[in-house]
Amino acid sequence: MTSWALNLLGQYGAPLLGLITLASCLALPVPASLVMLTAGGFAASGDLDLPLVSAAALAGAIFGDQIGFFLGRGGQSALYRLIDRYPRRAAILTRARDLLQRGGGIGVFLSRWLFSPLGPYVNFAAGAAGLNWLRFTVWGAAGELVWVSLYVGLGYGFSHNIAAVAQFAGDISGLLAGLALMLVTGLWLRHVVREHHRKETANL
Repeated sequence: MTSWALNLLGQYGAPLLGLITLASCLALPVPASLVMLTAGGFAASGDLDLPLVSAAALAGAIFGDQIGFFLGRGGQSALYRLIDRYPRRAAILTRARDLLQRGGGIGVFLSRWLFSPLGPYVNFAAGAAGLNWLRFTVWGAAGELVWVSLYVGLGYGFSHNIAAVAQFAGDISGLLAGLALMLVTGLWLRHVVREHHRKETANL
């Protein structure tokens, strides 16, 4: 799948990149981050236009987010029946819902790039939970801008060693995701403790 996508990228460029980022936002198994890195490398060598591939990747991601959101909103029961058949995906959806409940718009933003494996499921969960569409769209678009800028930019800046950059990006993404999860959990626990303390004080 990866070799096929990378070979076609040089031929079809921006339109293919847009389709790949769209598909990734619907939880389809496509190597979106690697393809964006490669597109950035092609842009550095002059084979692709940097603004065009960046815009295509961003547009595809935002459009994919919107499809996922409205699938979640319009087909809640069908979505949960489907996911219940696959325990692994059910677990991912649960994590996505937890992130959304703890962070709201910030959760949507972080799931675009820092917790990117959760992104498609946050889309579904946001729609199913009735999250405000404008809030979802603004935070989602901001997160997708970070995601696209990060990967296309790394590919452009380190075009001579895409494989090493891909490995580094994967490692640093995992590290940052862990740190961010600790931070979000800590903030949530602090909020719970404060609420508990406030209720106890009010009852005195």
